[in-house]
Amino acid sequence: MRKSHSPAGPPSPPRPPSLARIAAASLAGTAIEFYDFFIYGTAAALVLGPLFFPTFSPLAGTLAAFATFGVGFVARPLGSVLFGHIGDRRGRRPVLMISLLLTGLATVAVGCVPTYDSIGIAAPVLLLVLRFLQGLGLGGEWGGAVLLTAEHAPPERRGLWSSFPQMGPPFGFLLANGIMLVLSATLTDAQFTSWGWRVPFWAAGLLAAAGLALRSSLAESPSFLELREHARVPLAEVVREHWRLVLLTAGALAVGYAVFYAVTTWSLAYAVERLDVSRTVMLTCIMAAVVVKGAVTPVAAMLGDRYGRRPLCLLGCALCALWMFPMIALLATGEPLLMFLGFLVAMLAFITMFAVIAAYLPELYEPRVRCTGAAVGYNLGGVLGGALTPIVATAVARGEGTPWGVAAYLTAVALLSLGCFALLPETRPAPKPAPATA
Repeated sequence: MRKSHSPAGPPSPPRPPSLARIAAASLAGTAIEFYDFFIYGTAAALVLGPLFFPTFSPLAGTLAAFATFGVGFVARPLGSVLFGHIGDRRGRRPVLMISLLLTGLATVAVGCVPTYDSIGIAAPVLLLVLRFLQGLGLGGEWGGAVLLTAEHAPPERRGLWSSFPQMGPPFGFLLANGIMLVLSATLTDAQFTSWGWRVPFWAAGLLAAAGLALRSSLAESPSFLELREHARVPLAEVVREHWRLVLLTAGALAVGYAVFYAVTTWSLAYAVERLDVSRTVMLTCIMAAVVVKGAVTPVAAMLGDRYGRRPLCLLGCALCALWMFPMIALLATGEPLLMFLGFLVAMLAFITMFAVIAAYLPELYEPRVRCTGAAVGYNLGGVLGGALTPIVATAVARGEGTPWGVAAYLTAVALLSLGCFALLPETRPAPKPAPATA
């Protein structure tokens, strides 16, 4: 006699994705992509000038290397348009996969480009093309990673969870410069110049493969899945309806980029070439400041959840404006501890605002154009602050004495950003009312 079975009940709903897993994958991906981006900046400060522009004077060679560095920033807004369109039309998840693959392949290829002595003018041309592709991929990475995390996070903790992708850049920076530091300390100058600088670029291939494996199982953003109608041409809608917001966010973020790359890229070249400070000492000072910055990021993000995004952004801009002259004075001493102090305070001022940006920018834009709008504003700020700062600072600092012109430039950028943040609204969700007591 066959046993009867009760009919099966309704299938259980799928388990929601782990927010911790999403945040970890976003952090790992941004760390890998910013590793790719930062390793180029360090190489530009240390070796690319004489290897790819040997017919230039040392100063002109450094300026030319920083110009190729700036090309990556010019490409980032274009990447945000391209990948923003994909993110607003097809989802945030595909953006994470394609952008990581593109940036990783371009970075490995940079490590394989022959120098000027081998192939002539084709060498710097190839460098420019590959740097452009790096920037194109990174332009899509930030928007996809931040939105996937922010749109999964509960509103009252969105700042904290969205800070995980923002911790990716310091991890990427430390990894990139840590490898450079080890190579610089263990190889002779001839070995480092000949092949040692290429090793971190080759390592990008393994990192990209690991990142793709980690991201392959991520779930799509719930905000994207809930959209009933997607923007047909997201960029056109952003330009038509949100152009003022894009310009304000770009101007507001310029100081973060300017301060960060003044510390991590320009100061490295300046101290090594002009103050005769060793590469190892400079990389150690900068990395130590970035370690503290990374550790403080979630703390600042939690303060943003409690007190609001805009107040922290205004505070960070004000601190930057007040600290640029002291930072340059400390840098000019050439003393490691004093330089570290200057870099540390600058990094803390920087992260006071940038820790909350990953929650702030998505909240400023409506979901249907959020991937395009937030990414374009973020990456235009990179052009204003990141692309120009090493070039302008190097040109301004070419005279003798303390480079006060650099301090004046950075202070002016901080005041510009302060004004832009003052014109932006607060977006922090209102706290839930306390339950009524009997």
